Amino acid sequence: MPASYAHVLRLPHARTTFAAALLGRLSYGIVPLSLMLAVTRTSGSYTVAGAVMALFSATSVFLSPARAALIDRHGPRRALVPMTAAYAGLLGLLTAAVWRPGAAPPLVVGAVAAAAGACTPPLGPAMRAVWGRIAPDPDLLRRAYSLDAVAEELLFVTGPLLVGLLVALAPPAVGIAAGAVLITAGAAGFVLSPVVRSVRSVRPERAGAKEHEGGRGRVLRAVRRPVLAALGVGLALGAVDLLVVAFAEGHGSGGGGAAWPLAALSAGSAVGGLLNGAVSWRTSAGVRLPLLTAGLGLAVLLAGLATGLGTLTAVMAAAGFFVAPALTTAYLLADAAAPADARVRAGAWVNTAVNAGSTAGTAGAGVLAGLLPTGWCLAATGAATLLVAGTVARGATRKGGAPHPVGDGVPVAKTS
Repeated sequence: MPASYAHVLRLPHARTTFAAALLGRLSYGIVPLSLMLAVTRTSGSYTVAGAVMALFSATSVFLSPARAALIDRHGPRRALVPMTAAYAGLLGLLTAAVWRPGAAPPLVVGAVAAAAGACTPPLGPAMRAVWGRIAPDPDLLRRAYSLDAVAEELLFVTGPLLVGLLVALAPPAVGIAAGAVLITAGAAGFVLSPVVRSVRSVRPERAGAKEHEGGRGRVLRAVRRPVLAALGVGLALGAVDLLVVAFAEGHGSGGGGAAWPLAALSAGSAVGGLLNGAVSWRTSAGVRLPLLTAGLGLAVLLAGLATGLGTLTAVMAAAGFFVAPALTTAYLLADAAAPADARVRAGAWVNTAVNAGSTAGTAGAGVLAGLLPTGWCLAATGAATLLVAGTVARGATRKGGAPHPVGDGVPVAKTS
């Protein structure tokens, strides 16, 4: 009988470990919007709020591989506990700093936000690395990654909705405090899981000195194809977020009209992710990755031809169909290609690439939207994503080797 999502959740310790990680990761869907609303309310300035959010996001995203390296080096229990304690404590300070107007100067709020971002525990990459221990079978691992990707997508939809309910009853700073509680409870449950307690760090003297030469560059060389694909996916998503709003306003629907295409994008991603994990693929993950990235690029390019909000919503649903599968496949390839002592770091690099691409895509779309019609901007975004997909495909054949058959029913050696 082929593996299913039920099989994944019935694996020893899978449900409790995954639930704890999701509980902690819900914090990431709640804290950013709560912080933005709280700073806007207490400072009365969108400029200050934007600067604080930029500091929080920059340190959180770009220091993620460094934090993941600590987990690889010291193990999740020894690294995540102090990291979570520091992050939760700094969120508590942020709560106090933005509780009421004048509670703290903007410079202090920005410094605390930057420090909090720098300490953000990488629960997502850590959970994906642990999935390799829970589900060593390639088919089960692919389904586990697909389930993880869809659940994460839903968290980032649910988080802002919860914040919306919260701010109707309490100051937005309460959302920051709630994020501190969630990350503390989730990380505690995660590190207390028997499967996580069994994870040991891979020391240089055990893995071999040669394997540890090159540090960051060694890991990046190993995972450059999935990282590049994730960068392209992030680029498309960041640009689409802004351009859909511009399209809705340009067609007389106002900013609220953008909710439908963006919701369709998320729904399509969830459906695509679940189907991707359910299908027993005959082609390898290395072959699928550029094709999925190209599918997203082509759909975004075709969105440039949309004549109304209904058409754009349908095309965004089709575009979303490729998002979760592309990211799941990128994470699988990164996990398989990573050295034994850098599996959490490999996942963190993919995650960083998505976020960096999203930031660049939003910034680039903002520039293009001031120069070109929205349709041309969407077409340019799709073309850029197709270019990235072509580069990823060329990388698969540059050395003449067959792509690694990750998660396609072929046993893959795992070193934990």
